Amino acid sequence: MKTCRRFTTIRKEYEREITFLSSHSERHAGKPSAKSSAKHAASTKARMARALTGHVGRCPECG
Repeated sequence: MKTCRRFTTIRKEYEREITFLSSHSERHAGKPSAKSSAKHAASTKARMARALTGHVGRCPECG
């Protein structure tokens, strides 16, 4: 699927945040902050999917 520059930018921003949250969760395993980071990473993945799906639906270049 061919995508536009905006799609790539949106995806990279979300992936950076997910990586940060997942790394924090791994570094602080067993602590409450790790559990919180893991939950935030999971919800960020869902938000990314919604954002990219919405973008593809609206973007004439991607859709």
